Amino acid sequence: MSGNTLGNLFAVTNFGESHGPAIGCVIDGCPPGLALSEADIQPELERRRPGTSKYVTQRQESDSVQILSGVYEGYTTGTPICLLIPNTDQRSKDYSDIAQSFRPGHADYTYWKKYGRRDPRGGGRSSARLTAPTVAAGAVARKWLSENHGVQLRACVTQVGEIALAFEDWKHARENPFCAPVADTSALEDYMQALRKAGDSCGARLRVQASGVPAGWGQPIYGRLDADIARAFMGLNAVKGVEIGDGFACAALRGSQAGDSPQPDGQGGVRFASNHAGGVLGGISSGQDIEVSVAIKPTSSILIEQPSMNTAGDVVQVATRGRHDPCVGLRAAPILEALLALVLMEHALQQRAQCGV
Repeated sequence: MSGNTLGNLFAVTNFGESHGPAIGCVIDGCPPGLALSEADIQPELERRRPGTSKYVTQRQESDSVQILSGVYEGYTTGTPICLLIPNTDQRSKDYSDIAQSFRPGHADYTYWKKYGRRDPRGGGRSSARLTAPTVAAGAVARKWLSENHGVQLRACVTQVGEIALAFEDWKHARENPFCAPVADTSALEDYMQALRKAGDSCGARLRVQASGVPAGWGQPIYGRLDADIARAFMGLNAVKGVEIGDGFACAALRGSQAGDSPQPDGQGGVRFASNHAGGVLGGISSGQDIEVSVAIKPTSSILIEQPSMNTAGDVVQVATRGRHDPCVGLRAAPILEALLALVLMEHALQQRAQCGV
């Protein structure tokens, strides 16, 4: 009922609050025998953590992960793995002015209506801070997927606000603070500087890809691989749209254009003429690259005053102080990769359980 666990065979339960002593997760169902240490997880957390550039929130968290259980002598034991990430740079006083007011675009009002109370410090449980445990769990899943199936995951930003980016090369996404697949980011730098000066925020769009996924993962009818991907991605803060393959662009195609025709590859396998379906047909992986596009809304925490109300029902003006991302999409790539890894891990274990492969 509580909605804090993703997956069944590879179940990840997320815990903690933005300004609590620590955040973390428990992974239940990781196969035994996987070589695992903090060093396998930390690099992914470094990609997500705040304070890494002037274009993101300046909250300084080391995001140093600790493995508390489930690993013995460097290998997973098959028992629950608990990952803990201490919070070290909370500034709760930044939220004292809005403790009784609802920030437009945030979950303040809905949490208050659901539970009758809320933690206003950094958004509490609704904070994007809680994506760090997701990234940590995803690092475990992606290591197992890579070693057992050769699956590789990557993501990049394809649009920042009004600026759409023409894809150049994946390598650039790891070389600039915007996770952009382009060599020249000067236009993005100017755009973000102007946005910060105005005290405003913007949305973003990202492309997420998984290569090396074998054909056959996914369950009909209500356990479709693409449905589970969409569900997991919609569980990420600020995500408002998910497209598999061509997504909404399919509406403008004809059947003669949209069909991904399979052909023999000359080596006993299959190659497809196109990948409009994004690597999923009938809810089951086709062996092609899994392609997903995600739309993220503008950061709701902005310095510009906006009309709202408080818990007493009074009309108020709200401006959010403190340290916030002007575009949360800039740090979303490792989170989306982690979520895709968790979904693929679940389906890999389902396939092994049902079909033995």
